[in-house]
Amino acid sequence: MRLMFALFLVAGIGLAVVAVIMAQGQIAQFQAERDHLVAMQKNAPRLANVVVVKKPLKYGERFTAQDLAVIKVQASALPQGTFTQIVAKAGTPEAEKAVFIEGETRPRATMRSLAANEYLLSQRVTKPGTDAGILASLQSNRRAFTIQVNVASGVSGFLRPGDTVDVYWSGAINDEPVTKLIESNLKLIAIDQNADPDRTAETQIARTVTAEVSPEQVAALTLAQNTGRLTLSLVGAHDTDQVGAIEIDRDQLLGIQKEQVRQVEKAKVCTVKTRKGSEIIETPIPCTN
Repeated sequence: MRLMFALFLVAGIGLAVVAVIMAQGQIAQFQAERDHLVAMQKNAPRLANVVVVKKPLKYGERFTAQDLAVIKVQASALPQGTFTQIVAKAGTPEAEKAVFIEGETRPRATMRSLAANEYLLSQRVTKPGTDAGILASLQSNRRAFTIQVNVASGVSGFLRPGDTVDVYWSGAINDEPVTKLIESNLKLIAIDQNADPDRTAETQIARTVTAEVSPEQVAALTLAQNTGRLTLSLVGAHDTDQVGAIEIDRDQLLGIQKEQVRQVEKAKVCTVKTRKGSEIIETPIPCTN
């Protein structure tokens, strides 16, 4: 009986030791996993709130707070102009990054098409209560100016709202034909009466384009349009070079030097022919043209 009791006691102690060893191993594993997670969290990129649209929105479509959601994304990868809150109280720091101010019931509108779950950017939406269009596209202290174009002067239908163009004037200076760059990097905000940058009329030839300009440029372009012909040149999306003064006249185009012109005029001899009987007499006279 005592032997049996001793055997059970030894077996129990052995099982207890095994259990302790297994528990220690499990605890060590849990601690290692915990330390690994803490290290990962410490090295993980910081997340930030960003407002997205719940559903696809077309150009000019109105939306309210119910059409928006907030998600977490990597803070360092956020583009400029994102919103971090849907609604915030007026006068608070959060209000600068909110889509709507608390109590605001007027909807806003999109200024370009948005896909579902796409970031809502401040430069792609209007102010509350404002519909998409030219008025929503104008920046502070800027004006909308319309330029008449055709298939040649309007870059053959390739222009879209949001594009940037250079404007060239062609006319006469001192009775000599001249083409001159008068404005560079003008932003277009509408083609004909359409301010949608996603318009699908790929081959439509514009009759007018509307650019965002300063009041001084309005005066200059009005005078230029009334005294000559304007031609637009599309600026590339990645073009960062500053264009200097450009002016070409007929002599520069043909490579004619002014001295050559004077020599030709000096060497020119004019005559008049008269008939005297059967004889034709050629008499030199001063050249008038």
